[in-house]
Amino acid sequence: MQLKKITTHSESPHRRWYEDACGTAHALELVGERWALLVVRELMFGPKRFSDLRADLPGISANILTQRLEGLERAGILIRTKLPPPASTPVYELTAWGYESEPIFQTLGRWAARSPEHDPSLPLSAVSLMLSLRTMIDPLRAEGIDARIGFRLGEESFLAHLAGGGIEIVRKASDGADLIFTGSPQMVAATIYGGQPIEALEAAGVLQLDGDRALANRFVTLFPLPPKADHLLAAALQSRD
Repeated sequence: MQLKKITTHSESPHRRWYEDACGTAHALELVGERWALLVVRELMFGPKRFSDLRADLPGISANILTQRLEGLERAGILIRTKLPPPASTPVYELTAWGYESEPIFQTLGRWAARSPEHDPSLPLSAVSLMLSLRTMIDPLRAEGIDARIGFRLGEESFLAHLAGGGIEIVRKASDGADLIFTGSPQMVAATIYGGQPIEALEAAGVLQLDGDRALANRFVTLFPLPPKADHLLAAALQSRD
């Protein structure tokens, strides 16, 4: 007996890659094209102009960025809007559903950080760095800290609040913070993830620190990277011998 097709859908306004009811397959239809997820990532802390997105994604062309923005808007993941007066500048902003995708970046980030081929020295956007802090913070190491940490990363500023073993980060001026890091995202990442001494980066003129230095030295230890997958595999093989 032939099974009847019980699900129907109208002709899609965009090309589908899969005929598969799995949610993962549909997620790839929504954000699986090259650059799509990174566009969503860059909007995770609020709206941005087209020119800002191009600056934060230096490898993307204007044509491809336009296509991805149109596709994500069509899917309901982002909207085109304008900043309030007096700016009234056209911007792109995630919908409430779009913002719900942050756990995808956290899970992928943790998983991919274990890859032996992951190169943390490559260019890093300010949003990437801030998302990584929300992803990699170790609640046990952060326990007992209640402080505000500011970041001045080129043209973008962020304010983080450490409390209860967690971290909240918003895109806003860092005035009044207990501690402020000023520099490129790569240089801030170099001390947090690369283990570069803060003093050495200051001496090289690539990082500036204002505020509680003891807090800074503790802060950069709160985000341990997971062990590489090849090390885990080697340990597993040795245990079997």
